Amino acid sequence: MTRSRARDLNVCGVTAAIAVIDGKWKTSLLWLLESGPHRPAELRRRLPGLTEKVLTQALREMESDGLVHREVHDVLPLKTVYSLTPFGRDLAEAVAPLSDWGHRRLEKLAAARSAS
Repeated sequence: MTRSRARDLNVCGVTAAIAVIDGKWKTSLLWLLESGPHRPAELRRRLPGLTEKVLTQALREMESDGLVHREVHDVLPLKTVYSLTPFGRDLAEAVAPLSDWGHRRLEKLAAARSAS
């Protein structure tokens, strides 16, 4: 799905929701930020394989979509903290049943593999 779909007004609601969390890392970032504010370095440590460039891009997109709040503290060195907005929390709550379904699917796949 392309980034432009996140701004397209002529799509169904499911597509509109998925467009803002599309990609490899956004759902993981949403999940981590649900537990509270995090600094970028903390997020990278918790998500091995996530590069600084991709993290920055994902957080900027999530901020642009109204899911994430970026707060910069005026100290040296600058301290940046990311947290979910109320709109981001709404999305996290909406995605929770989908996550539950995904876990049930993984359990079903694991049971089928162990049975064969």
